[in-house]
Amino acid sequence: MVEKSTSELDKVLNSTHSADIGKFLESNSEYMVDEDAFFLYMRDLFKRNNVTQQDVFLYADIPERYGYKLLSGEKQTKQRDTILRICYAAGFSLAQTQKALKLYGMPELYSKVARDAVLMICFNERPGTIIEVNSFLKQNHLAPLRSSGTID
Repeated sequence: MVEKSTSELDKVLNSTHSADIGKFLESNSEYMVDEDAFFLYMRDLFKRNNVTQQDVFLYADIPERYGYKLLSGEKQTKQRDTILRICYAAGFSLAQTQKALKLYGMPELYSKVARDAVLMICFNERPGTIIEVNSFLKQNHLAPLRSSGTID
C-alpha cells in the first residue's frame, strides 16, 4: 500500500464538494488517523523496545498515574514536552518521536527552531537521561524540557 500524504489528501479535499464527502472518506479511509492511533502506536513501540510503562514514566519523571491516564486517553496534555519526555524515556528514534507527536496532534520537532534542533540531536545521539538532555539544552541557552504533572 502506498501512503497518501496529507498534502495529497488536502488537494483532493480542495476539489471535493460537501455532497461527496462520504465518497472521499470511504475511498481514503485507509489513510485516515484512528482516534486511538497514538495510544496503540505508543504501546506497540514500548513492546518493541522492551520497556514497561512504569519504567518509561520513571525515566521521564512523569507521575505514574498521570502517565497511565495520558496513554489510555483518559487525560490529554497540551504540553509537547510531556510527550517528548515519554518518547525519549522509551528509547524512541527521532522518526518514531515525530510520528508520536503527529498522532497526538502536536507539532513535530522543526529543525529551524533552535530548541527543536537541539532536541533532534538528542534523539539521534541519545546523550543519556532526561537530566542530561536538559543540561545540553541549558548549555545552549535554551529552555529545558518542562517538568510534567497534572497541570496543563
